[in-house]
Amino acid sequence: MAQAKKKKRNRVDGWLVLDKPAGLTSNDALNRIKRLIHPEKVGHAGTLDPLASGLLPLAFGEATKTVPFVMDGRKVYSFEVTWGAETETDDTEGDVTETSNVRPTEDDILAVLPEFQGTIMQVPPKYSAIKIGGERAYKLARAGEDVEIEARPIDVHRLDLVECPDENTAIFEAECGKGTYVRALARDIARKLGTRGHVTALRRLVVGPFGEDDMIMLENLEELGQCAPGLGLSEDHASLFLPVETALDDIPALAVSRADAALLRKGQSVLLRGRDAPAVKGLVSVSAGGELVALGEVVRGAIQPKRVFNLAPAPAGAVVTMKE
Repeated sequence: MAQAKKKKRNRVDGWLVLDKPAGLTSNDALNRIKRLIHPEKVGHAGTLDPLASGLLPLAFGEATKTVPFVMDGRKVYSFEVTWGAETETDDTEGDVTETSNVRPTEDDILAVLPEFQGTIMQVPPKYSAIKIGGERAYKLARAGEDVEIEARPIDVHRLDLVECPDENTAIFEAECGKGTYVRALARDIARKLGTRGHVTALRRLVVGPFGEDDMIMLENLEELGQCAPGLGLSEDHASLFLPVETALDDIPALAVSRADAALLRKGQSVLLRGRDAPAVKGLVSVSAGGELVALGEVVRGAIQPKRVFNLAPAPAGAVVTMKE
C-alpha cells in the first residue's frame, strides 16, 4: 500500500499576534493555526488560561529563538473580580471553597491597592503550571493531592481600579512582570478586604512589544483560509506576520557589513573596527542590509554570536489590515 503523501510545510519566520477567544486553551488555538497555515515550526510565548481571552503571541520559524525576550517582557491584563466566593481554581472553573457576605466599597478597594504594587510575595494557585517534584501542580491537585506551593516574588508595576459596576464586582487593570498570576492577585486582594473573591473575566492586552493594535482574531484568519482552501500559507496570511526582530525592541541594534554577517552566521566573532565603532557592551541585535543576522554579545570590542538567524525570503502580497 502506498504511503500517504505528507502535506507540505510552509517556511515562515515572524510573529503572529492572535486574539485568543475565551473557551480555548492556548494549545487549542495554536493547533487551529497549524491546520490553517501548516508551518514548519511554531510555538506560543506565554500561556493563557481557557477562561482568558486576548493577546497570544505566536512565534514561527526563526522567531522561536526570540521567545524568551517576549516572555520576560511586561504584561497588561484587564480582569473582573466577583466578591463573595473563593474557588479552588481562583476562577469560575473551580468549586466554591469559601464564601463571605462582605462587599467592599470603592474606597475600601482603593485603600488596599498600594499593598499589591511593586515587588510583592505571591503564592501561585494550586491549579497552575508550577512544577512540584517534577509534576505540574494542577495535575497533582486534580488527582486529589494536597498541593503546597511556596510564595515567590513578583513585580506589579501598576494596579488600577477601573470601575465597580455593582456591589458584587470590580474591574481592574494590572501591568505586571513574568510569573504573576492574576487569579492569585484577585484572591489576595479579596482576602485583604476581609471578603472572598475570584476572577470571572480575564483579558490580556499587552505582552512585551505586542499590544492590542497587533492582535488578529482567530475567526478572521480562518475566513482567509476558507477563501483559498488547501493552499496553506496564502499571501494574505503572510502579510499579517510581524518581523522576527519585533521581539528585540529593547535590545541595542548594530548594523554590520554583509561580509561580517557571513562570519557571524558561521559562528565567528567580528571585531568592531575604527574610531567610529559603537561604544556598546552586552547583548545586541545585529543586522545587515536591514535583515536580522544574529543576537550577539559585545565583549572587548568584538561581537560574539549567541544566536544566528537564517530568515526565509519574505513573500510578496497585499497588506491586509485586520485589527478588529
